[in-house]
Amino acid sequence: MKKFKVTFNAPVTLTFVAICFAALILDHLTGGWANNHLFSVYRASLLSPLTYVRFIGHVFGHASWDHFIGNMMTLLIIAPLLEEKYGSVNLLWVILTTASVTGVLSYILFPNIQLLGASGVVFACILLASITSVSDGGIPLTFILVAVLYLGQQVYDGLFVDDNVSNFGHILGGICGSVIGYKLNKGKGAPAPAVAAPAAPQQVNAQPGDHYTYY
Repeated sequence: MKKFKVTFNAPVTLTFVAICFAALILDHLTGGWANNHLFSVYRASLLSPLTYVRFIGHVFGHASWDHFIGNMMTLLIIAPLLEEKYGSVNLLWVILTTASVTGVLSYILFPNIQLLGASGVVFACILLASITSVSDGGIPLTFILVAVLYLGQQVYDGLFVDDNVSNFGHILGGICGSVIGYKLNKGKGAPAPAVAAPAAPQQVNAQPGDHYTYY
């Protein structure tokens, strides 16, 4: 009779979730200091080392338990399958690329918004999961449908829905996942994991140090 054991099956995914959980606890213990200084991105002096920490750190921050749970549930469904297919190093590259691109562009384009949350990473994983193979210059129809449905909805909401959602972060995450997925899958025919629905985002327009726009 085999013994039951728990395996550390997706090290990058589980480590990412653990860091997000630790960041949430730390923020509660510090009365919001951690999110303001480490786990959100906003316009600040480039002479401060923490500005560069926040370019990446904002994906670990969450403004509430509901925000955290929503993002982590979706990530835990999709990311382990991607980590098994593409490897831990490639998934880590997806996370870091999405975090840095979203952080830097948010810093440049939205100086009065304080952004935090992992939904950009979630959207990157969704688009990455939708790509099965890219060969002979062809694009999978499944990928096109997912891109139209998910990213098209974000563009529509950004233009016509006044709900304070960070559609910008979602779109950038999807673009990062699409580009990296194209590079990883070019010429391959391995099946992709099933696509899960993204976490329901909860956002609030904010000034730095006051409230957050999270995604």
